[in-house]
Amino acid sequence: MSIVGNIIWFVFGGIFSGLCWYVVGLLWCLTFIGIPVGLQCFKLGRLSFFPFGKNITLSNKTSSILLNILWLIFGGIELALAHVSIGLGFCVTIIGIPFGLQHFKLAKLAFLPFGAEIKD
Repeated sequence: MSIVGNIIWFVFGGIFSGLCWYVVGLLWCLTFIGIPVGLQCFKLGRLSFFPFGKNITLSNKTSSILLNILWLIFGGIELALAHVSIGLGFCVTIIGIPFGLQHFKLAKLAFLPFGAEIKD
């Protein structure tokens, strides 16, 4: 299911979503202060291309907590809410439930990206 799901996801919006995250990450990396945020955008972009079959684990490091608080203040909440609302829209139909679950996974990463690891 993960191969077929990833292909369908990629064709019907994953490529656009991933490329958008990479462009935003490149823009953040233009400044030294924005490099950590840019790296997290690359992490979100990589998962946005092919989310099926991947798991996210969160850590409890102090530096991760502080950076996540700053991320939440400067846009993380909006990104997570957008993915949750899109995921809820997909979960209305039976066919859309797997895609809705992937949006919930992206919401988790968009909410707390620092210290999160993507595992295959």
